[in-house]
Amino acid sequence: MALLQISEPGESPDPHQSKRAVGIDLGTTHSLIATVRSGVAECLSDHDGRVLLPSAVRYHADRTTSVGQTVLECRSSDPLNCFVSFKRWMGRGYKDINRSLSPYRFLDREGLLTIDSAAGPKTAIDMSAEVLRSLAQRAQESLGGDIDGAVITVPAYFDDAQRQATKDAATLAGIKVLRLLNEPTAAAIAYGLDQGEEGLFLVYDLGGGTFDVSVLRFSRGVFEVLATGGDSALGGDDFDALIVQAWLKDLGLSLDSLSPSDRHRWLILAREAKERLSAFESVTLEGPLGQQLLDRNSFETITKPLLDKTMIVLRRVLRDASVEIEALKGAILVGGATRMPQVHRALTSLLGCPIHCHLDPDEVVAMGAALQANLLLGQRSASDDWLLLDVIPLSLGIETMGGLVEKIIPRNTTIPVSRSQEFTTYKDGQTAMAFHVVQGERELVSDCRSLARFELRGLPPLNAGAARIRVNFQVDADGLLSVSALELNSGVHASTIVKPSYGLGDEAITRMLRDGVDHASLDMQLRALKEQQVEAERMLLAVDAALAADSHLLTVDEQHAIQCAADHLRSLALQSDHHAIRNAIHALSHQTDHFAALRMNRAVSMALSGRKIDELA
Repeated sequence: MALLQISEPGESPDPHQSKRAVGIDLGTTHSLIATVRSGVAECLSDHDGRVLLPSAVRYHADRTTSVGQTVLECRSSDPLNCFVSFKRWMGRGYKDINRSLSPYRFLDREGLLTIDSAAGPKTAIDMSAEVLRSLAQRAQESLGGDIDGAVITVPAYFDDAQRQATKDAATLAGIKVLRLLNEPTAAAIAYGLDQGEEGLFLVYDLGGGTFDVSVLRFSRGVFEVLATGGDSALGGDDFDALIVQAWLKDLGLSLDSLSPSDRHRWLILAREAKERLSAFESVTLEGPLGQQLLDRNSFETITKPLLDKTMIVLRRVLRDASVEIEALKGAILVGGATRMPQVHRALTSLLGCPIHCHLDPDEVVAMGAALQANLLLGQRSASDDWLLLDVIPLSLGIETMGGLVEKIIPRNTTIPVSRSQEFTTYKDGQTAMAFHVVQGERELVSDCRSLARFELRGLPPLNAGAARIRVNFQVDADGLLSVSALELNSGVHASTIVKPSYGLGDEAITRMLRDGVDHASLDMQLRALKEQQVEAERMLLAVDAALAADSHLLTVDEQHAIQCAADHLRSLALQSDHHAIRNAIHALSHQTDHFAALRMNRAVSMALSGRKIDELA
């Protein structure tokens, strides 16, 4: 008897047909796409056998586009329409980026950074979508059909806006995003699964435009990120820029004197010199103004400040993870810029542990992403028994009275995560509450990044402090945030998905963490002052309301004593001594204890007036 093959509507009739899962490394310099075949991750190549797709897009007047190697060949002849390194502009605004070496026509507008081109105004999202579309087409041709889902990697230090911009680019390219995955974590997955390693590892990821460092623990199939840090505006491009600036200085030229075509030529020349110096002690190249010489010692001297910046971040991440250098089992190198010999020497000297670089640093991120995508589409093999625990890079919180930040989710918290905290109203009869969501490490809102604002309306008009409002922060596996507020007594609810128009400035994230450390003591003093000032104002409002309603319960002398204590607190609240304010609050509280007892007795007497004892039983 023949057997029927039964499948759910919309599903393939072949139960053995595997889904097409891919991992995408959307890089500053190059992008790659990988998949898993027979349990092994591999990068997909183009018709010429190249796995690296230059992250370069050219816009033509007829509204067509070109992507990849052909664009690089046209940079000098069409400098204003051939775009590279646009990953650094993801989620950015006009004022957030360094435009000194860029030859492009940036438009000074609010919101996302916009650049003029032959095809009209474009954003980094548009350009990234073109690269992603090209990679998706490569996968379709290689795998024999449309891809079912992709894991796309992002720098660990990408903020909420930059991550959302990456997802938007994928949507434009028609790609279903299964998850955004931090690049260092993706590399660790590839290394961990490939080698079966266990223990504490550091991932040092220096790419073309971004830098990340993470500390992870591998343990019996669990990949736990303990801490992460970095700089989303530091990479190989910055090393190139310093070379150009040094050359121009020797020639007595300035950046402003260069045409857009010349800027491209100098940057291309600097990149070639940097790459050759990884193998040779010195190079001589033919430049726009004749031969340009550069030796490895000079190059390392010129770029030492950039390398030092990465080491500062590395030490901070180790401190955040509470990990001693001696406890590290190894360091994993990711990104093409890690091929520079000075990177190897610096890490070996500082860490003293094995440096892992046997997997191609350009390909390892895409390979790890492919393994994660394969897992998320349910194609887990017996050997794929592993769990990924990632973290958020910056603290998330909410503004409270006095311009203070109440941190709801601290940085380096494992995601996905949901945290709640209760708040209350400040004034009697308050029927609405405004919420301000912020990101950063400082104690005052003015020193942090504003992410979103929303309101909770329709609150019952209760006395100050009677309302119970639960604020919930949720960060999904992609690191994207949503916030909701619920008044527990009435059930009134409000929420928002945090999707800012553009992200933090080039130096903002690094500045936030540095300032958080440098100003920790001052911030705590300011916070203490603000808290006491808020408490003083709250108490003064309550005392004034009580006197207005029940001052007849007091003698003239008692009224005078309370008023003097209130006036003293009111004057101190305008000053900066939080200890004095706290003492004055205690003094006023003590002065009003008898008044509070009288009011309570009066309220009880009124409640019992005319009632019989048996009615109270």
